[in-house]
Amino acid sequence: MLLDGRVVGLIEDDPVMGESLVQSLSLEGCHVDWWKTGAEALRSLRATTPDLVVCDIKLPDINGDDLFRQLAAASQVPPFLFVTAYGDIDQAVAIMRAGGSDYVTKPFDTGAFIERARSLILRNPMLRAEDVLGVSDAMRSIETMLRRVSDRTTPLLITGETGVGKEVCARFLHRVSQRSKEPFIGVNCAAIPADFMENEFFGHKGTGGTGFHRGFAERSRGGILFLDEVAELPTQFQAKLLRLVETREFNRVGGEQLLQFHGRIVCSTNSDLTAAVREGRFREDLYYRINAMSVELPALRSRPDDIPWLMDLFFQQFQHGDRRSAKGFSTLAQEAALEYSWAGNVRELKNRVERALTLANGEWIMPMDLFPDLVESEHPLIQAFATLSQTRNFAERRQIERAIKETNGHIIEAAKLLGISRTTLWEKMRRLEITGEFR
Repeated sequence: MLLDGRVVGLIEDDPVMGESLVQSLSLEGCHVDWWKTGAEALRSLRATTPDLVVCDIKLPDINGDDLFRQLAAASQVPPFLFVTAYGDIDQAVAIMRAGGSDYVTKPFDTGAFIERARSLILRNPMLRAEDVLGVSDAMRSIETMLRRVSDRTTPLLITGETGVGKEVCARFLHRVSQRSKEPFIGVNCAAIPADFMENEFFGHKGTGGTGFHRGFAERSRGGILFLDEVAELPTQFQAKLLRLVETREFNRVGGEQLLQFHGRIVCSTNSDLTAAVREGRFREDLYYRINAMSVELPALRSRPDDIPWLMDLFFQQFQHGDRRSAKGFSTLAQEAALEYSWAGNVRELKNRVERALTLANGEWIMPMDLFPDLVESEHPLIQAFATLSQTRNFAERRQIERAIKETNGHIIEAAKLLGISRTTLWEKMRRLEITGEFR
């Protein structure tokens, strides 16, 4: 089944409707987390990201519109499929304009509902089945390493700057592993209040006739439990996580039954964990356990070969077949992107591409569309209007630098690659102030 191992969040207070949807989705191989109130759903969705959220617009404590907008204001949200009565269609359409994915009206055919859900899950950009993580040597090497260790049970630590793609790598690892049919449970450790930490991770035993709650460890089953921002875990909880890593066993809060943990723990952080250990903010024994295998993702600025590839990937994701949208990126826009430092890494690139595609007026996305905040800068390609001389000099410099890099600094070979004489190349390098060690 195409949906084996996918995680669906269901927000529905009607017990009959809820049971029916849980049953239908479970038969498709999905794992369903069912929340009966908006408050309960908000707390969980701020900490973990399912592959799809099915949400009733009318909830007892908050409507689905407000819930979606609260989540969208704080972070990227998974696809939302809203369930609405016929009289609420106008509200559903308004939510679509705000970024919601789709809606169905009651009563609906179960088969049609499953097809909508399947389509949204498979269209989710975070689940796209790309064969590669990038085209640069660095990312190809990381991809090879992740494939090699994909079926181990040993914890894996992924490090790198904010926005560099740590969760993308974790999901790639899940997708190419034998665990791909089991859930991928992503947890934002910084988003869970300390008082709820143990309950959310390990669940709790039911009391007074109420049902028990399955925590992240149990819901991950034989899949991957991804702990994002692991450095933000409270120190008092770190000992409990250490026990889970070492013994692969846990108890629900208030329960006596010892449960087995069958998944694989993958952690990520943009912090220096060794410094956190020295400062007493992170347990040394836990650090060594989760760091049994590690991979450091390079910043986007250090792997420029990936920039045009990522731009095209995000362009395809956001275009949505709109005939009025731009046809693609101009050469100047690509050059400007290659010159930019990308402090926010891949996440910043993705956001800029989405904004540019939405706001661009012409057929091709220009530098000013990608960098409207830098139009007043002195950079010739990002100014509202660059002179022909500025544009030509910039393009020549970029091409010469690429030729020199391609030939490892060999001037004669670089000149042949550029189709000019060695003397002409030296003159251009002097005029454009290109310096370095050459042969």
